[in-house]
Amino acid sequence: MMAARDAFSSLPGDHMTEDADGRWIPLGEGVFARRYRELDLTVGLVTGSDSCLVVDTRGDAAQGGELAAAVRELTPLPWAVAITHAHFDHAFGTEAFLPCDVWAHEHCATELAAGGTAARDAWVLRYRQRGEPETANRIAATTIVPPSRIVRDEAVLDLGGRTVRLFHPGPAHSRGDLVVEVPDAGVVFAGDLVEHAPGGSFTAESFGSDTTLDNWPHALTAVGERIVVPGHGEPVGQPFVATQRRLLDELVTLRNALRSGELSSDEVLARSLLPADVTLAALRSG
Repeated sequence: MMAARDAFSSLPGDHMTEDADGRWIPLGEGVFARRYRELDLTVGLVTGSDSCLVVDTRGDAAQGGELAAAVRELTPLPWAVAITHAHFDHAFGTEAFLPCDVWAHEHCATELAAGGTAARDAWVLRYRQRGEPETANRIAATTIVPPSRIVRDEAVLDLGGRTVRLFHPGPAHSRGDLVVEVPDAGVVFAGDLVEHAPGGSFTAESFGSDTTLDNWPHALTAVGERIVVPGHGEPVGQPFVATQRRLLDELVTLRNALRSGELSSDEVLARSLLPADVTLAALRSG
């Protein structure tokens, strides 16, 4: 697997140091990633001459407010928001940006509208059980905002002198994954379709009950620009994405062999290129 430094060494902009938090990384003219220590989260900003687009909003209203203030340090332009998927760390900070258009895939919109409150309450409980009451309280005080602008297959936004393409690559990490492409800058914001864990890729948390493992490798074929911003970790290039696709293809092959009885669970774990906990999470996903 590609190391973090190797993946990022050819990209423009600053490297995030270990003690940095909430730091902008310029990826091209008017295109930025913003990195956070917490959850190794990465969000984005794209600016045109008339408006700007914020990609993901962090995990609660207070975190969303921090991001909104950081955006205002870069640009006074009116904003819209694009949500890459419905998981809390990417979508729960949206209220800090209202009023504005909030773009998302239809499955993401449905999940936030129908299940967002329950998901919020589950995360509140989880953080309280982990002994992190301040985080739990911030999430509890957050209002879930369902997206107002729906993408089924594709939408093109005009920011003024720059177009941004939003498209659904099919169900993969979640049913409602949305990719944000900035063609003139050669940048794609991939959400958790691509994850850049320290020293490699994927963690057990990458695979959940709403993951479609069989389609995930195919979804990555749509991620084609020279700079890819993952939902977690540093921006990467196409070699890293190709490595992730090979790993996912291998996981699909191993799961099919397990289901057919060709391989036992122990044999699958022995052959997997990923750690046992990640492999087990992938096999159980969906």
